[in-house]
Amino acid sequence: MRTIIAATNYTELAENAVDYAAAISVQGQYRLILFNSFIVPIHAMSAAVPAKDVQELLDENRIILEVKALLLAEQYGIDVLPLTTFACVEEAMEELVVKYAPDLVVMGMGKKSLEQELWGNTTTSLIKKIRVPILAVPAKARYNGFKKVLFSCDVMRGISEQLLERIKEIALVTHSEVEILLINETVDELSMKEGNLDALRHIDESLDGIDYYYKNIKSDSIIRGIADEIKRIDASMLIMAPQQYGFWGSIVHRSKTRIMASGLNIPLLSFPI
Repeated sequence: MRTIIAATNYTELAENAVDYAAAISVQGQYRLILFNSFIVPIHAMSAAVPAKDVQELLDENRIILEVKALLLAEQYGIDVLPLTTFACVEEAMEELVVKYAPDLVVMGMGKKSLEQELWGNTTTSLIKKIRVPILAVPAKARYNGFKKVLFSCDVMRGISEQLLERIKEIALVTHSEVEILLINETVDELSMKEGNLDALRHIDESLDGIDYYYKNIKSDSIIRGIADEIKRIDASMLIMAPQQYGFWGSIVHRSKTRIMASGLNIPLLSFPI
């Protein structure tokens, strides 16, 4: 069954991402797994709370999650499965990916974390660990379909067939237009080299049947170029395969991170290589 996992810790940021995931589930006819990793409060641990009381906390958390799942199912008319665990988020998510083989994992993306050099500790960690696309949803993002999708790529480093298939699926389901943002090379420049020309043909063949077009940026700052293009076309979502050209490494510096943060009020779909 086609599945989306949405992680929540009940914060406003996480709950917004859950709503976003639920809206996508409606349009794509996905089952939604509502996941929470329960953490025993520090005061309870330090006070050596009896095991019975800890179990009561776990049971209370499970009930809260089940109620939220029921409300989501009723509100959006989708199948929602609540799952809570006592393990840390990273370990639990890796197990869920193996068990349920989700098509997508949805998590919140906090702006404060960006300013501190990380795109949300947990989200960043999972992007590196799990081999499933992760949609990072900023606090102010609301799902209104994907009218414009920006796909930033480096053709010379190769683009997987699976990624192109997913982009085409998104465009077909949401009736969106895709802009393929080429890094530092124009289509004409790429066409001059046989290997790159084959790569462009591969993209054209894979995306046949949807509305798409190419644009390029030549900038000393990839991050600035992408952020500017997001604003220019009023993009609904940014798609990247970060390892293609060391994207995560390129945002370590605070100055670049702030530039990216200022442009990202839209979700980022990070696709694993």
